[in-house]
Amino acid sequence: MTAVTSVPSFCEGIQYFGDDWPDWEHYGQTPLLNPQQTTLPDPESPAAAYQTLLYADALRYLILQMTASKASGHPGGFASQAEAYAALVLLGYKNIITEVGHHAPGFYAAMFLDRSLEQMGIYTVQDLRDRFREKHGLLGHLSGYIPGILAPAGPLGQGQHFAMAAAWLHRHTLFPFTLGDGGLGEPYVMSGMAHFHTAFPEVTNFLPVLVWNGFSQEHHSMVSLKSNREMMAYWHGNGFEEVVLVDAKDFDDANQPGAYVDSTLFSFGQRLAFTKAVLLGVQEAAQSALSGKLTVLILKQLKGAGVHAKGAKSHNLYAQHTLENPDIVSALKARALSPSAWALVRHNCEVAAGGSAARVAVTEQVLELPPLGDIPLEAYDLGEAKVATTAMGRMVAEVGARDRRYLITNADGNEASGIGNINQALKIIHPTEDPLYNQVPHGQVYEPLSEDACAGLAAGLCLMGSRSLWCSYESFAINGLPIWQTVTQAMAELRRPTPATVALYTAGALEQGRNGWTHQRPEIEAYYAALLRNGNVFALFPPDANSIQVCYRWALTAQNKGIAIFASKSPLPVRTTFAQTEQGLAEGAVTLYESASGRATLVLAVLGDMILNPVYAAVPTLEAAGYRVRIVSVINPRRLYRPSDVAWQTCAEPDDGFADEATFARLFGGDALLAITGGAAALLEPVLLRATAPRDVLAWQRGETTASASELMAYNGLTPAAICDRAHTLLKL
Repeated sequence: MTAVTSVPSFCEGIQYFGDDWPDWEHYGQTPLLNPQQTTLPDPESPAAAYQTLLYADALRYLILQMTASKASGHPGGFASQAEAYAALVLLGYKNIITEVGHHAPGFYAAMFLDRSLEQMGIYTVQDLRDRFREKHGLLGHLSGYIPGILAPAGPLGQGQHFAMAAAWLHRHTLFPFTLGDGGLGEPYVMSGMAHFHTAFPEVTNFLPVLVWNGFSQEHHSMVSLKSNREMMAYWHGNGFEEVVLVDAKDFDDANQPGAYVDSTLFSFGQRLAFTKAVLLGVQEAAQSALSGKLTVLILKQLKGAGVHAKGAKSHNLYAQHTLENPDIVSALKARALSPSAWALVRHNCEVAAGGSAARVAVTEQVLELPPLGDIPLEAYDLGEAKVATTAMGRMVAEVGARDRRYLITNADGNEASGIGNINQALKIIHPTEDPLYNQVPHGQVYEPLSEDACAGLAAGLCLMGSRSLWCSYESFAINGLPIWQTVTQAMAELRRPTPATVALYTAGALEQGRNGWTHQRPEIEAYYAALLRNGNVFALFPPDANSIQVCYRWALTAQNKGIAIFASKSPLPVRTTFAQTEQGLAEGAVTLYESASGRATLVLAVLGDMILNPVYAAVPTLEAAGYRVRIVSVINPRRLYRPSDVAWQTCAEPDDGFADEATFARLFGGDALLAITGGAAALLEPVLLRATAPRDVLAWQRGETTASASELMAYNGLTPAAICDRAHTLLKL
């Protein structure tokens, strides 16, 4: 190894340095990039390939140095496409997203080299090693906390939504996203892009970069046996006009067996030839995508190229893979660069695309939004039967008129949820124009038959700084919740304010009698009950058409939150004023009814709207038995937790609003408390935790085919008689 005399300070923590590469004096003495020249001036030049390859190997070295310092992490996947990532950056494209959470170490290495991580206090390779996979550091998968990273990455099938949302908002910026061939098996990826392209054929400035390395996490990928021709046909068959494929095998002079090879084993000249091909492929694909053609770039190279192992064995480090492990040591020495090479790579990365990703990425600034002003509410008289979702739909239409970037997504149809007025006002995006169905090519209602695609685009738009609304049947929303949860979790730690991601869940279980149990799945509410403890998730249960308007108005002003509104699409009595819901949003609940007198006070804590019908029906019997009855509508259950129950302090935009003891006692204090919901009992946890009187709960059990909501409630033990019986048991009077 070379004796080091002058080492850049950021290199502290690098264990091995190498010699200057061959032809250093011709191609490495002067960086090709500078503040006035922020992209490679001539991608076909030998110097361009040379300095791109230096960057690729620097990424490989840092990935392995970082992960092995903790004997933990995922080096193999990113390493197999390091040349493509390096080419993108040096050609001026830094708005890079990934589908693959396991690529995180590579992204951290890139953010380190362009100095983005200095905002986290990471200045040296030693800092990078120390902070990897540590609290308040570089977590195992990408999040909203890391400077320069546009989007989180964890579950597969999500990255393309973030890239498409960004592309839709920023039409002249390229948004590449890396996609592993293991993740290509997720059905959402291709179908999501296909529907998006049909809806927005003019938006092609997102670029899938398929990392075709032959392996997934623990075995061969399911597409590993496809030929190049078959893989290209697959993408063409799914609507991609341009398919740019660079295969390392075409440059192999090391006689490696199999279809997938490691370019780091080529002769130095062939490594440069391969890197030049990647550069030109990236340039071609980027220009194609930016010129209006749906394009994919495919880099075919063996997983683990240039690191400690090959294939699926390179995916993960285990306890033995310390910095003293022979395989790790050998790989680090093979990728070691000279101090002067590190200085050149750092310089190029720092000035590429005009600065560090933490400065130039679109998500590093707050997106300017059209002002909404006051959205008018329509007050309904108490006792009127009104459809809550329709009342909210009128407001949604007004918001869409004032913010033309506002998109509404729905997989099952807005009309089926009582919000056909949204379609009438804002129009369904569809290539077939038809006024009967409110279809036009340039509408604001996005309707793929996939909850993942609906939640993905809606949540992605909010993550990127815009407004949106995801509408779903409650029973089907579970298929879109993973990405909604990912975005909401990212928002909790995001380093900038962004509009809350808002969902409206309609057609609850109690409304779906004749559809049977396939449409009766309120278990999603239990999912939300767990999420409430995150600190920035709010599940709202407006009891009527007045209340839902106030809830939606609040959601429109919220930042860095995930807000889900649960409401029926059936006409139900109006029971609240606007002021009451404002109180309920702030305090968690509001009293709807209280008897004038009684020998013992029974509190009925009710979550939901339709479930109020049997509750009110039980009141005369309870009062006749001598009870004083108080009906309390739980509108915002997160407010009813104790502050110590919720991780609100850790949120980037903390919300410390909780009902104090006096407020809770005013709402729920009594001789007995019966919590009632037509959904999951878990959402009533904060009430049951804090109540001190004898208490019980009546809640959803399971679905069945019935002729009416009342019959379905009876099947689940949610009848006036059941309420009275449980009350008698509690009070023992």
